[in-house]
Amino acid sequence: MQSFEIALFGVLGLALGSFLNVCIDRLPGGRSIVKPPSECDSCHRRLSAGDLIPLLSYLWLRGRCRYCQAAIPRRVFVVELVTGAALALLCWRYGLTAEFGVIGLWAVVFIVVFFIDLEQGLILNVLVYPAIGVALLLAWLVEPPWLEGWVLAPVVSSAVGGAVGLAMFWLIVVFSRGGMGWGDVKLAALIGLICGFPLVLLALILGAVLGGLAALGLLLVRRRRWASGQTIPFGPSLAVATMATILWGSAVGDWYLDLL
Repeated sequence: MQSFEIALFGVLGLALGSFLNVCIDRLPGGRSIVKPPSECDSCHRRLSAGDLIPLLSYLWLRGRCRYCQAAIPRRVFVVELVTGAALALLCWRYGLTAEFGVIGLWAVVFIVVFFIDLEQGLILNVLVYPAIGVALLLAWLVEPPWLEGWVLAPVVSSAVGGAVGLAMFWLIVVFSRGGMGWGDVKLAALIGLICGFPLVLLALILGAVLGGLAALGLLLVRRRRWASGQTIPFGPSLAVATMATILWGSAVGDWYLDLL
């Protein structure tokens, strides 16, 4: 039965990934994610149901629009694949539990955050503010597995984590004088609410390390776009670090406490 559930949520994840692509395309421009129906960005031809089958349509069309042959962004394929794989793996690990629902929700949110910031350099209020509200609500309703065993109660841990994330990045913005955007501050507050205290520290430090490695990698391959002094989006690194903390942060914390 579990194999069926894993396969089912993998397929549902592929379909959800198709919708997430719509969000990634439209939210930065303030457009509706409901209408108009999906269309080619180049020729504006409405796409048929056969053009919208997750993964398969991209492969069948060889990454090009059926009507005008314009290239379809590779991100479309990647988002569908990552979303499907994420939900399948989470279902395999947690089964049909509250933990699966909560972690699956944050995986979906951070996939959208990752790609919008990567492409547009934006952390959108329309994403972060509702997510903050959901995080506060979940702190009351569900005890996340990554907060079990810590001294603070989950709701207190979440509140303290949000305050710590907000304060840390607010200070960075103030003292760096533009080295980081206010969107990152709001995202850090959200991460703190989700991860709680003290795991928010692990998430933010890991995000900084991943961001530094990404910047170093881009400089080593000599991509002029980044070497010219433009800022590198920090949201993708924070998104990956947050999901890693949710999944493995508790184990890392236990290991550290054992060392002490």
